[in-house]
Amino acid sequence: MNELKLIVNREMGLVEYLASHSDYSKSKIKSLLKYKKIYINNSNKFKLPYRLKMNDQITIDLVIKEKLPFEIIYEDSEIIVVNKKAGLLTIANYNESEITLYHQVREYANKHNFKLFIVHRLDKETSGIVMFAKSERIKMLYQDNWNELVKTRGYVAVVEGIIKKSGRIDNLLYEEKNTFVHSSKLGKRAVTNYKPIKHNNLYTLLDINIETGRKNQIRVHLSELGHPIIGDKKYGSKVNPVKRLGLHAYKLEIMHPITRKYFNFEVKIPKIFNKIVD
Repeated sequence: MNELKLIVNREMGLVEYLASHSDYSKSKIKSLLKYKKIYINNSNKFKLPYRLKMNDQITIDLVIKEKLPFEIIYEDSEIIVVNKKAGLLTIANYNESEITLYHQVREYANKHNFKLFIVHRLDKETSGIVMFAKSERIKMLYQDNWNELVKTRGYVAVVEGIIKKSGRIDNLLYEEKNTFVHSSKLGKRAVTNYKPIKHNNLYTLLDINIETGRKNQIRVHLSELGHPIIGDKKYGSKVNPVKRLGLHAYKLEIMHPITRKYFNFEVKIPKIFNKIVD
């Protein structure tokens, strides 16, 4: 649910309390009150000014009505999780003029008075879940403890050919002329687990879980398996029936670095992925 919850630990005015215990400005808080987005003990029918009592529960409805170029999956005072479209860079590289997901979400952040920090990224051609932090502290806690905090990074991929059995790929990847390849001696360890969901005579839909997050990891591993992802010309695909790369990050299960609470974020699989394999 897209909401922020607070338990009152000090008796004071509602607006003043939220201004000092959240990232919202007083103008933003008044806007939320105007549109009945703030609940006290599950009711938004209180009268202003309102003085909070100890242990009152404040809930802020964070569902966004405004039109955005991205989908917000979850947002609270420390993170924002969005669904990235295929064909969009997560963050700028050498081409600073290209529109990126970071630029789009940063415009939203500026409008709603919070800062934005990239935690992880997806390839430009890959769609799916991307998480941003609202402070450098949270960003660094996630990045410095990524392997400990991330429980699941789930993807679906449509690949060329038929795969009938589950498998695991565990090897070293290194970059050679802007392309990542498998090596027995060089590079960094990359681990990809996959299992077939369904297949037809041409393609297989795979459920994939990665234990490491190397650049292009899934694309390289499936190509080396002899089943490149459809639309992935860089790694050997010769077909592109869906007019995009057939890779989507549909699941992110992650622990909060401070509260140790687990978040389980999921988005729907693109309909075209199922359709092309039926």
